[in-house]
Amino acid sequence: MSRRNVRTSLRARRHADPMRDYDALPLPLRRWLSQARLPWSPRSVRKTWARALSRHQGDAERALAALDRAEARMLSRDIARIWGADHPNLAET
Repeated sequence: MSRRNVRTSLRARRHADPMRDYDALPLPLRRWLSQARLPWSPRSVRKTWARALSRHQGDAERALAALDRAEARMLSRDIARIWGADHPNLAET
């Protein structure tokens, strides 16, 4: 069997440990993530959190509110796309 088809010049990706990544999140972000309505990955929520903190000059409360708004936007987009614009929960997000 030839192994040529599995060779690549790309560097191997490190396999992430999601629990270690979760444990490394700041406490307010871990608390927010534990109550999130969407299944955020620790990596994506950390990236969104960093942007929100930067935008709000390090104010954690305002950054958490920005995460709430981002999640609500994603939910409303998904609800409309999956169930249609007249779905009753669309107004709640």
